[in-house]
Amino acid sequence: MHCPFCQHDETKVIDSRTSQDFSIRRRRQCLNCERRFSTYERIEESPVKVIKKDGSRVPFDRDRIRSGIEKACYKRPISDEQIDRLLGDVEAAIQEDGLREVPSRQIGEMVFNALRELDKVAFVRFASVYREFQDVNDFVEELQPILDDRSRSSLD
Repeated sequence: MHCPFCQHDETKVIDSRTSQDFSIRRRRQCLNCERRFSTYERIEESPVKVIKKDGSRVPFDRDRIRSGIEKACYKRPISDEQIDRLLGDVEAAIQEDGLREVPSRQIGEMVFNALRELDKVAFVRFASVYREFQDVNDFVEELQPILDDRSRSSLD
């Protein structure tokens, strides 16, 4: 491992921890300049392909899914840790299935359902793009079950 500060190629590992997204975080110290830095190691697996709506196949891209979730959660009281947990859960579900190809629709549904539980506004934002809402009626149809649940709980 090369030091990112002085490019020396000898470092020592000070601490190692596993994280929820199937990676290992290592805290390292350069043996030359003695500065500390963190590295993340991920298990190299056979790549999962995502089957797009048009039938094309692209490599699974965790960052692309994260970007969509972050856009839906913009200016909402949702921490990076919550987003990481949601993303880790989606990725874990895909890995557990053991399939080499996953339809993008299936990934979208997993994110869709997780956001529904996490934050209603983020859920609606994601739904508007994911479900390709064309007008206000599409929003109303998606929101109706939430509104029905809210009115039932207020009657209790």
